[in-house]
Formats: sequence, structure tokens, C-alpha cells
Amino acid sequence: MTGAGTVTTGRFAPSPSGRMHIGNLFSALLAWLSAKKQGGRVILRIEDLDVRRCTPAYAQQIQDDFLWLGLTWDEGPRVGGPHGPYEQSQRTALYKAALDALRARGLVYPCFCTRAELHAADAPHRSDGETVYPGTCRNLTPAEAAERARTRSPAYRLRVPAREIAVCDGHMGRYAQRLDRDCGDFLLRRSDGLYAYQLAVVADDAAMGVTEVVRGSDLLTSTPRQLLLYRLLGLTPPAFYHVPLLLAEDGRRLSKRDHDLNLEILRKRYPPEVILGKLAFLAGFHPTAEPVRVTELLSVFDWSAVPARDIIVPGDLFPA
Repeated sequence: MTGAGTVTTGRFAPSPSGRMHIGNLFSALLAWLSAKKQGGRVILRIEDLDVRRCTPAYAQQIQDDFLWLGLTWDEGPRVGGPHGPYEQSQRTALYKAALDALRARGLVYPCFCTRAELHAADAPHRSDGETVYPGTCRNLTPAEAAERARTRSPAYRLRVPAREIAVCDGHMGRYAQRLDRDCGDFLLRRSDGLYAYQLAVVADDAAMGVTEVVRGSDLLTSTPRQLLLYRLLGLTPPAFYHVPLLLAEDGRRLSKRDHDLNLEILRKRYPPEVILGKLAFLAGFHPTAEPVRVTELLSVFDWSAVPARDIIVPGDLFPA
């Protein structure tokens, strides 16, 4: 919840790298309901930084799918607003300014490591398999960095402090990391010039006045990194709500790559009210999977009803 007199501003931030699946819709539905139940607004931002994976066609299709379901937005593509452009690929000047501000304070350094080199060096890994950067380039002298830059363009990493950073998540509760131990100095810009998700999402949410972020629990581990960036950049962080992931019956995470229950399939089988009813049932605040309009869910939406653990989608919930 936001402070007195502050209008809740939530957001959708899909990546147009494929057709949305029901896991993406589940998070979007809860984000819309949470903001709207508080009398708030919703912004749509297209996270298309990786132009090799993202396409304008998918960006347009995502917007069509949201509108088909009744998940409208108050600001963003097709609507406009004071915080455009609403595609990350057109907002790189904002990310450069944030990176430059951190560099000016000596908080950023060039990194010349390749992914293959990190794996070959047996870098430490978190329990989820993510590589923890061991600080290989952290203490390069300016002369050493200049010499390496003659043959390889550097990435840029943030120097993280040796202290715990905690988030009080509105749904999952307290979560904390020691960034030096749990992820290491993390990327702000890749060696190919693409800005990293962590920097871009913080810069965008702050610039757009987002006060509430609802997203999948797979991004919970990113939150301490983002909170650190908010603090270093002198920005006010939003409230975070991380929601359970929807899993296939075999326990596998749904993915765009595997075309799991995506909208291309579902729109051919069901009207929007049927899909919404099933998602609300999985979320725990609709007693049955009967069809329902999204506006009808506002009266029954309740964060306390939403499970904290990942949710298995029964195979017979969306039969062919």
C-alpha cells in the first residue's frame, strides 16, 4: 500500500520475446487487480532491450491480448502519457545517465570476463545455479583495464557492499541477501552495449512513478540488487509483491519457448471470461473456475487468499 494521498501506480512490463502464457497472465491479472482495487493506475511498458529476441509483432500481440482480456492500462503504448516512450529500446539515454552517475562515484568498474571463462574458473554458484561473480576484474588498475580494452569491449559491474539487504515483500514476507556472497558484483551493462535488466527496471520504474510492482517470484532474488540501486541513485523504491509461479503438472516452469498454454492456443479455445475465471480460481480468491469478467473480480480480490507457494496447474483445467 502507498502512503496517504499517494495514488497507487502499478505496471505491466512484458518482454515481447514470444506469446504470453498463463503464468505471465497470472502476474498481470494480480498486478491489475491490486492497483485498481486501491483506486490506482496501471502503466504498460514494453521491455524490449534485447532486440535480438524481442520483436514489434510480439509487442503488438501482447497489447491485443491484454485488451482482449479486459486488462486495460492508463498510460503506455496506444494510450500515451507523460512518461514515454514506453519501449525500453527507446529509453537508453535514461539508463546511460544512471550508469554515468554511478561511475562518477567510483561504484562501477569494467569487466572483461566472458561467460565461458567464469564457468571454466569454477566460480561459485548459488543454490539456484546462478553464477556468483568472484570479483576477477574488481581490482584491475586503470593501466590493466586499458590494455584489456584494446582487444575486448568491457561490460560494467557495480561494486556491491558486504552487508545484508532485505526487502519486506507484501506477499512473500521478508527476504534478504548478502550481495557480496549471494551474487557478487552484478552487471549494469553488457559487453555488447545492452543495459542490464537490473539497471533498466529501476531507472524506468522510478522515472514513471511506479509505486507498486507485482511480478513472479522468480524475480524475488533480483530485488535486493534493485533496492541497492534505488538507494545509490537516491530514488524511492516501490512496494514489491512477488506472486507464485504456475507450474506444469510435472513441476516444470511454464515457458514461452515451450509454448505452454500460451494465448495463441487459449484464444482459439476459450472466451476471455473463461480464462480469467480459471486464473482467479488458481489465485485462491474465486471459489470456482466459472467464467468471470475482470471487473467482477475487484470485489473478491484479496492478497491473503493468494498462495505463497508455486501452483501446479491441473491438466484438466485447460483441456484441449
